[in-house]
Amino acid sequence: MEKILIVDDNPAILDALSLLLEIHDYQVVTADTPFAALQVVNYQRIDLVIQDMNFSADTTSGEEGKDLFYQLRAQNPHLPIILITAWTELATAIELVKAGAADYLPKPWDDSKLLTCISNLIELGKTKQVNATFTRHQQERQAPLENANLAGLVFASTAMESTVTMALQVAKSDVSVLISGPNGSGKECIAAIIQLNSPLAAKPFIKVNAGALPTELIEAELFGAESGAFTGITKQRIGRFEAADGGTLFLDEIGNLPLSGQMKLLRVLQTGEFERLGSTQTRKVDVRVISATNENLPNAIQAGRFREDLYYRLNVIELALPALSQRQDDIMPLLNHFLPDRELTLQAEQALIKHTWPGNVRELENACKRVAVLKPTGLLDISDFALTQTNSNITTPSIEPSKADIESAMREHQGVIAKVARQFGLSRQALYRRLQKMDIDY
Repeated sequence: MEKILIVDDNPAILDALSLLLEIHDYQVVTADTPFAALQVVNYQRIDLVIQDMNFSADTTSGEEGKDLFYQLRAQNPHLPIILITAWTELATAIELVKAGAADYLPKPWDDSKLLTCISNLIELGKTKQVNATFTRHQQERQAPLENANLAGLVFASTAMESTVTMALQVAKSDVSVLISGPNGSGKECIAAIIQLNSPLAAKPFIKVNAGALPTELIEAELFGAESGAFTGITKQRIGRFEAADGGTLFLDEIGNLPLSGQMKLLRVLQTGEFERLGSTQTRKVDVRVISATNENLPNAIQAGRFREDLYYRLNVIELALPALSQRQDDIMPLLNHFLPDRELTLQAEQALIKHTWPGNVRELENACKRVAVLKPTGLLDISDFALTQTNSNITTPSIEPSKADIESAMREHQGVIAKVARQFGLSRQALYRRLQKMDIDY
């Protein structure tokens, strides 16, 4: 049940309004002075305030009501306030409405109009409170990202925000991290974020594509080799683990490492010890290992293609990157990054957002590079990106919404951006751009 505070020094008005509101299932609290009203709002949950403009005998200036209004606003900026005013205070009431008061009603008031106004303002107040809470939570979530080095990563989706936040938490420790996700989704960038925000940021960061190492050269590449250890090597060779000593080794495509290489890798992860090829001297390193894979390693373990003991050595914490098609809010920010200062038709935006992007961010980047070369200027349409119809899922052209269309939708959905964006088939970022361009208050 919504609770309404009535503030008036006239007992007859307090009784009349209380009876009217209680009949219509509102809970009522009354106060006959500004001080009492402020105490109520400070200690109780109030959904709406109805306040008079004067509280002292023979006072008609409205200054007391004005002072109370600003004090209530200071305590709760989202609290709806209805001013009950005499005609002599009308100018002051209008001034307060411009300053944020919800509405004003002249004395004597119309019961029906007052009830309608209360119902609408309570619903609007709830929406504003929800939006304010969402904004606050969003700011709290984004706070850890503000001072972090994000290695140039471009994103707007909550899925990537969650992954990056977790990466920043992981960066503070020295545990092994496994980054999983499809090709082109940004695994190397997440690894760089972990390194750049870790205590090892100034230490070596050595990258190696484990899946591309020839079977006969895996040991030499990872652990090094002495001169003459095998045909063709004429000088001592430092391995990747030795080069990364004191820092971080990033093993990309670890799921493609053959079993022979997995066995050699397991020992150095367990003990930090290894021997260069052709040497009997045991060396020891202190290396943090970050690995990445597009392979489903549990399935690979079941199939006998990946060692279970190695999996648990690599996977102390797993960061799973979703495919680009699962984080559509990232698509337009990435497009703006790859194609700065270029405008797209609404149909192009919708098609690009709905495209499956099997190659993920890498595919999107390549598509943008191709467009930049083939059409360096002008408005970009979906045909410029050469996407197939089956992937874009666009069957009919879309009409760009007008300012009036967007304003109408904003009123209909009470300013909820996600619902308005969905109505026009836009991402939230695309809608925000139109709101700013059209100077629509949101």
